[in-house]
Amino acid sequence: MRKIINISLPPQMAKVVKSAVKSSNYSSVSEFFRDLLRNWQEDKILKELSASRIEIAAGKGKTLKSLKELR
Repeated sequence: MRKIINISLPPQMAKVVKSAVKSSNYSSVSEFFRDLLRNWQEDKILKELSASRIEIAAGKGKTLKSLKELR
């Protein structure tokens, strides 16, 4: 089941969102924000992976012998 979240935007931002919905393949303002959230989540995961790679390269990583060691 979906939850409803209301947001308040300044008029100029609301205009940008409506324009994006109209000119893109978004079926609604809600779909625009769902896509925005998915992109934000993906970006967050990529940044976390990048930080992990840096830690591993610096020798701070831990090699696991099995998935059970994640617990």
